[in-house]
Amino acid sequence: MFLLLVACSGERATKPVPADTYNIAYNVLHDAETDDYEIFVMNADGSGKKNISNWKGVDWVYDAYDDKLFFLSDRDTCYRCYFLYEMDADGNNVRKISDLRLQDCWITLRKNGAELIINPRLDGREIFYIIDRSGNLLDSIAPPFAYMNDPVFSPDGQQIVFRAAKDRPSKERTDLDELYRINADGSGLQQLTHYPKDDTTANWHDYHAGPPRWNAAQNIITYQSKLQGKYSLYAINPDGSGFHKLIKNNNLNEGWHHWSPDGNWLAIEMFDDEQTIFDIYMLNWQSQEITRLTDSDTFEQAPVFVKPAKM
Repeated sequence: MFLLLVACSGERATKPVPADTYNIAYNVLHDAETDDYEIFVMNADGSGKKNISNWKGVDWVYDAYDDKLFFLSDRDTCYRCYFLYEMDADGNNVRKISDLRLQDCWITLRKNGAELIINPRLDGREIFYIIDRSGNLLDSIAPPFAYMNDPVFSPDGQQIVFRAAKDRPSKERTDLDELYRINADGSGLQQLTHYPKDDTTANWHDYHAGPPRWNAAQNIITYQSKLQGKYSLYAINPDGSGFHKLIKNNNLNEGWHHWSPDGNWLAIEMFDDEQTIFDIYMLNWQSQEITRLTDSDTFEQAPVFVKPAKM
């Protein structure tokens, strides 16, 4: 591990998180030739790395609640046909939640982990479903977009922020992906981000507004965006105001990330401009220090905070 001093904005934490308070789950490209992605877990200080999925296919963790991990997998089905699963933070008690095929998409939970928002794979339809942990459909939200993805609940579960565009992703599209907010009942749609029209450094398939994360303690929404040729994390207020770069003086690209439940720590994947090396880093919101937690030559991505499995 090594430390990198940076400058951050916003309120600061009051004390370091103990290493045994949280674990970090993350995704590893275990075998590029067979497209084998495995889910690993490590301690918050980077020690104790362990493969907990051990499945020769695509397993990808997206969120956690308490000591439970929620992930998409193509196990027992066709290649990259994704279904929703749950397991303990140590890899035990793997359970398929739903037989509904899903888009490759971020998911989040609300109501103390009782409900999830997902993006089903339905031909010709873009819609979000809210389901319970048994896979029962509770509600649906269908904003008027040709493309939408990566929904996240507000801390109180009453609002949803998501990525969307009026056009499907393609070289010919004219409408870029942006973040939008909507009430959980489908009312009150509002655009939150506005990618600068004079910035042409991002390709059509790059994130103009990447998957959002909502920090309840700081009351900000964070996301990655490729601006001026580099991926960085940016923050906005829940109404879209207050746009600013989250981390200053960092030469690496910043990508998928996850806030600790107390909002004081940020786990981030960082990578080089050529996107050949992906590692997991931890940002201390108080001290402005970034600690590198992984250092192998494999792709290690999309960290998620989770409590250690109950004994």
